[in-house]
Amino acid sequence: MKFLAITLITHRPDPVTGVRKSTHDRFREVLDNAVMAEELGFDGFGVGERHERPFISSSPTVVLSHVAALTKRIRLFTAVTTLSLLDPVRAYEDYATLDHLSGGRLDLIIGKGNGTAQRELFQVTPEDQWDRNAESYEVFRQLWRQDKVTADTRFRPPLTDAEVWPRPYQQPIRVWHGSATSKESVDLAARYGDPLFSANVTHPIEPYAELIRHYRERWEHYGHDPARIAVGAGTAGVHVAPTSQQALAAYRPIFEANLAHFRQAGLPVVFETLEDFVARSSALIGSPQQVIEKVRRYHEEFGHTVLHLHADAGGLPEAAHRASLELFQSHVAPVLRREIPDPPLAWGPVLPTQPLTQESVHV
Repeated sequence: MKFLAITLITHRPDPVTGVRKSTHDRFREVLDNAVMAEELGFDGFGVGERHERPFISSSPTVVLSHVAALTKRIRLFTAVTTLSLLDPVRAYEDYATLDHLSGGRLDLIIGKGNGTAQRELFQVTPEDQWDRNAESYEVFRQLWRQDKVTADTRFRPPLTDAEVWPRPYQQPIRVWHGSATSKESVDLAARYGDPLFSANVTHPIEPYAELIRHYRERWEHYGHDPARIAVGAGTAGVHVAPTSQQALAAYRPIFEANLAHFRQAGLPVVFETLEDFVARSSALIGSPQQVIEKVRRYHEEFGHTVLHLHADAGGLPEAAHRASLELFQSHVAPVLRREIPDPPLAWGPVLPTQPLTQESVHV
């Protein structure tokens, strides 16, 4: 099993202290957490993309380029790249450049994104968002594979024998499809034989397990080898402590502050108590053995081989957050690595086996 540390770069007051770091300090914290993730042995570090409050992750390529300069081994993930909002040509240029600068350490997780404010910012409607996401991905993947592309597009000017530079380092780059609640992203992933990453952060396990089952069904429907399926899954929070009592005591102020924030903002509350949150959500809060057992239970439903944890302290003191991740890596990860196989795909750069073709394909 592989493990990622991921941040959406939320920028709001600390849920416990009420203090909000400056924008500059928040970005420095992200960079420090990326370096720490590599030091502790995580396999990947991911940065989200959002274009609305309270996030400052609008430029993941810039952040990941800096992370690439500070690290040597860890793979770099987007979580997620909102292709429904982006020009696929411009997105290709940015990510191809980043992939070269990182030495082929880049993986993309794409998705349509959510949030009314960012959709309005880019003048994208709920009715066309899925079509935009699918079209942008089709153009994006052609640009990565072909020297010249012709595409009869609806949502950007059509392309005719278009050449886009730089040409790629990884040929092609691996693209995961992020999925929260919709079958559209699941079907798009299955159609192209791409891996799936389940959000798995807001609700109990059932709706996510249903989507992953649907993904497996559609994968076989499109004629792909079931042995080649790769599934990743998120977590709603993490705090590993020597005992469950210590873990609950440390996390309770964070949960209660977040609960109050959700109610004040009029957001839906799924888990009313910390005990219910620990029992029924994907949060990994407890002793090492409790965390191991919970990942095992989720693996029985998902069959996932990649797991992401929160890179941010999220209200824990920084020393406690680091101690939690160290305990995860020393007592939890080794067991799960032995018991759960790695995804059936290379974890290094995807280098070409044959030259890129000159053929043009219409969308």
